[in-house]
Amino acid sequence: MKTAITIVMTLVLATVYGCQSNSPKGGSVLKGEGFKVAVPTFATEIKQGEVQSVAISLERGDYFKQDVKLQIEAAKGISIDPTSVVIKASDQPDVQLRITVPKNAGLGVYRVSVKGTPTKTGSPTSTEFDVKVVTP
Repeated sequence: MKTAITIVMTLVLATVYGCQSNSPKGGSVLKGEGFKVAVPTFATEIKQGEVQSVAISLERGDYFKQDVKLQIEAAKGISIDPTSVVIKASDQPDVQLRITVPKNAGLGVYRVSVKGTPTKTGSPTSTEFDVKVVTP
């Protein structure tokens, strides 16, 4: 059982890291002074009653040295943790989100929105990804 779980988690992580889409650029319009938020490109499938981790990351330009506050909001019917996180300029740019799908959640696609805002100056950016709820 542990082997099966390990294989599934490895495939999920490979899919997430290998298939990410980027937000429009935030921060400054000057070259290398902006950032983007990378989220999964394809819908993340989660069974009713399960919890799954999804990775999102911050892609900084070479000269972008600010902290960025990420605000994450899930559609009604599923929950996400954390809903807010600050990625410091010195931190690793990856964040693991825990998505919880209740046993009685309706089947279908739920949208998760991620907004990144620089803590000092610059423009915010936002992006979205889908969570597909399927039967167990």
